[in-house]
Amino acid sequence: MNERFDACIVLNYYAPYTSGLTRVARDVAESLAERGRRVAVVASRHDPALPRREKLDGVHVFRSRVAARIGRGVISPEFIGLAGRVARHSAVVNLHLPMLEAGPVARAAGGTPIVCHHHDDVWLPGGLLAAAQIAVVERSVAAAVRRSTGVVVSNLDHAQGSRHWPSMQRRDVHEIPPPCRLREAGRPSFRDGAGPHIGFLGRMAPEKGLHHLVAAFGHWPDPDARLLLAGEESGVAGGGVAAELRRLAAGDDRIRFLGRLDESEFGDFHASIDAFALPSVAEESFGITQTEAMMAGVPVVASDLPGMRIPVRTTGFGELVPAAEPSALAAALQRVCRWDAERRAEGAAAARASYSMESTLDRYAEVLDRAADRAVHR
Repeated sequence: MNERFDACIVLNYYAPYTSGLTRVARDVAESLAERGRRVAVVASRHDPALPRREKLDGVHVFRSRVAARIGRGVISPEFIGLAGRVARHSAVVNLHLPMLEAGPVARAAGGTPIVCHHHDDVWLPGGLLAAAQIAVVERSVAAAVRRSTGVVVSNLDHAQGSRHWPSMQRRDVHEIPPPCRLREAGRPSFRDGAGPHIGFLGRMAPEKGLHHLVAAFGHWPDPDARLLLAGEESGVAGGGVAAELRRLAAGDDRIRFLGRLDESEFGDFHASIDAFALPSVAEESFGITQTEAMMAGVPVVASDLPGMRIPVRTTGFGELVPAAEPSALAAALQRVCRWDAERRAEGAAAARASYSMESTLDRYAEVLDRAADRAVHR
């Protein structure tokens, strides 16, 4: 390989796949490219229709062939070699964790400095196979962290509860919230009547706890209330839960499945709801979708779990409830739906002040530049 890159970003799934982790990696890659950097991304070709290589929004994207899938993971024998080649021709490597191949990729990067972004400890639904998968990924992640010069985390509340915190704290830890977009104000085009509207926007994956949200809403007696569930139903890594949710919601025509929305529709979605629900049962490092709802003036009810509780704690714009308790979730959603316009405006202002996308990306670029500069001058 004769090409040189200022940064190499490595992760399993990249655009057009959508997840919080992918969103962060893509925002970082594109912001660096906009700053005049030559940026490479190495990912799996999770969809065989995607090109092996392309330039996407200023970023050079390399994709490795997928041989098999296990749960939410992909098996790509050429991934480590491809990532290593690109990494060795880059000034700095940014690994997004958890990732099965993290440790071998870190070794294959040679002398190129590594900055890991630890999004979360790996989580899979129960079972012997899941336990074995988790153990393998955890060992690989630990090896990558040991080889890194620094680790980016969304917040210390989440990071300090990680199984990898003892290793991470021996490195330079950089607390940087994920980049959150201030969406353009939209029209309430998804609204159906004057009753309270609850919304969820995100992947319909097991860890999101959406069955608890459907159960909570089922006990809401208001016939004019609506629950709007938007997001990817098929193509969710590890398998989605949309079919199960539709079965649970059968007979309640107040529950609407909107499918995957284009980002241009997010503003309309926010304008259509009175409260946003994030009822996850597994810890999330932050929860970008809840924060963007706050920035649009929508209060949030989220599970009181490390990481994902930070936006509500920081802004005061919502309520936290115990995970997996539908009755508490329902009561909190009913309360915040009654918040007046003044309280909503104050909450939106607090969220916008706390989670500026520009400042987040500036800090991220600085961390990567510092790691590359240290390698040059050591």
